[in-house]
Amino acid sequence: MSRFITDNIRVFRRKWGLMDSVPIHCTTRVIKHDLNHLPSVRRRIAPTFRAMTSKVTSVPTEKLPPPSGAVSDKSGQKFVPQISKRLEKFQTTIFTQMSMLAIKYGAINLGQGFPNFDGPEFVKEAAIKAIRDGKNQYARGYGIPELNSAISERFEKDTGLSVDSEKEITVTSGCTEAIAATMLGLVNPGDEVIMFSPFYDSYQAALSMAGAKVRSITLHPPDFSFSVDELKSIFSKNTRAIMINTPHNPTGKMFTREELEVIASLCIENDILAFSDEVYDKLTFEAEHISLASLPGMYERTVTLNSLGKTFSLTGWKIGWAIAPPNLTWGVRQAHAFLTFATSTPMQSAASVALGAPDTYYQELRSNYLSKKAILVDGLKAVGFIVYPSAGTYFVMADHTPFGFENDVAFCEHLIKEVGVVAIPPSVFYLNPEDGKNLVRFTFCKDEETLRAAMKRMKEKLHLKK
Repeated sequence: MSRFITDNIRVFRRKWGLMDSVPIHCTTRVIKHDLNHLPSVRRRIAPTFRAMTSKVTSVPTEKLPPPSGAVSDKSGQKFVPQISKRLEKFQTTIFTQMSMLAIKYGAINLGQGFPNFDGPEFVKEAAIKAIRDGKNQYARGYGIPELNSAISERFEKDTGLSVDSEKEITVTSGCTEAIAATMLGLVNPGDEVIMFSPFYDSYQAALSMAGAKVRSITLHPPDFSFSVDELKSIFSKNTRAIMINTPHNPTGKMFTREELEVIASLCIENDILAFSDEVYDKLTFEAEHISLASLPGMYERTVTLNSLGKTFSLTGWKIGWAIAPPNLTWGVRQAHAFLTFATSTPMQSAASVALGAPDTYYQELRSNYLSKKAILVDGLKAVGFIVYPSAGTYFVMADHTPFGFENDVAFCEHLIKEVGVVAIPPSVFYLNPEDGKNLVRFTFCKDEETLRAAMKRMKEKLHLKK
């Protein structure tokens, strides 16, 4: 009987897309659900199976002794924060810090990149319908079939590349998890990964957890270009991958075809992988987005990362995905299985509906954001900022030095406390914070009334250095 159970666990693993190394207690969650729908299997193995799983799922946990030490909580009790050496250099994310300050000082939040307006009704209704239809249990590990197919269809329409929805797409809990799963699943301790500064802070944290070393090349204003010679010089025998983000957060830069071709040729020449974060691919204003994987010789070495939240103003749903050839997908899925195992089932169902939106949806999206961008850019210039071009995303970078502050952190603190507007100090996105000390990042993913109110506050309370 035990052999029969083991064999059936393997069958269910294959059915649900679980790797053989997924812990048995994760597999049994899915099998227990299926027992209710397969009477013949239930009659044969249910008693022994449930007896077995009651043992493997009851994992005893130890309570850690209460820490003592140097930090006080709200009640005044002292404790020592405990954190691994891999993460001890990382503080609370700048987005969390700025959003907390926004609440404390009643400031208008043009810092963190989440819309203050809701996503489209047809997508929300699809989620409600999925919940009411009972799609509320674990999804299979790498995504429900409808969403995987919808991602495959959209990717082919956008890039011309046909991918196998079952073998080359992994649905994750947001793009941040896709990034982490990619780095943990494909990068080894001691490997080097090249990134362009400034970069989304999650990249460095995920690489630190993977035990990798970061090599950085700086993008310089006003157009945030890079030196090809400098890029070539940081490749080494230990280079495992290069990480790019286009359209780029926080600068709004879109890598040109020429720049992408240089990156592609270096990847092929040095036989390394490419991780391409493309969550803002539908928020482009001056050129069409080019996916790195679409360049000759690149699909077989590229993991393309994307998500639903930015395009459909549903950042709280956390639906992301990774697209890669089967040999790379294997590593991504192995890491994903031990990070979140599966992603929200009803939200996946609604996401599949969203990705079927007509082209007119994306056209209207760009048009609306162009109007918002104009309000922000014109307002910042009128106040006295030096504003740099933003070809994509919903971010704008500006030079704050006309206002006389020592660095970006000091400027942003003043902006919040004295002016009542939140921005992000981008020095935290550089390996060398000095490179970003003169810059500040604003977002325009807010309704027009909010943007105009923020511009009004800055015009009235923010003064140029005399």
